[in-house]
Amino acid sequence: MFDVLVYLYENYGAFTACPDADSLTQKLAAAGFDDDEITEALAWLQGLARVTRESLSVGEERAGAFRVYAGFETDRLGHEAVAFLRFLESAGQLSPAQREIVIERALAIDETPVPLAKLKVIVLMVLWSQEARVDVLLIEELLDDGEDRLLN
Repeated sequence: MFDVLVYLYENYGAFTACPDADSLTQKLAAAGFDDDEITEALAWLQGLARVTRESLSVGEERAGAFRVYAGFETDRLGHEAVAFLRFLESAGQLSPAQREIVIERALAIDETPVPLAKLKVIVLMVLWSQEARVDVLLIEELLDDGEDRLLN
């Protein structure tokens, strides 16, 4: 699934430039992705769209507010992922609303703890879907999985 998400980021300049689900499925199949991977990625992206819509109705963010992670969230995300989210937020690269979307989408995958490389792709997808301005250095960090760059 994550290979499909990175492929979409790499091949579509804007999230809104992605074609409808049927056309996208055909294009991804033609690019060599298998049906299960495509289905999983599209379902994950639909979940991202739903959570983003729902987060708009939460209300405005308050200065000085902070996030306390529930035990199950820390267990599922892992300490490394939680620390990375705190870093992004403290650096002003992730708003509290975006952080909540990232957490929800990270908890939607079936891995415990969530690998940092996959969390970085999730952060990238959230920012990309919102067409947020992203610092070039942050993009480099998000695309670096510690071994090889996710994008070539």
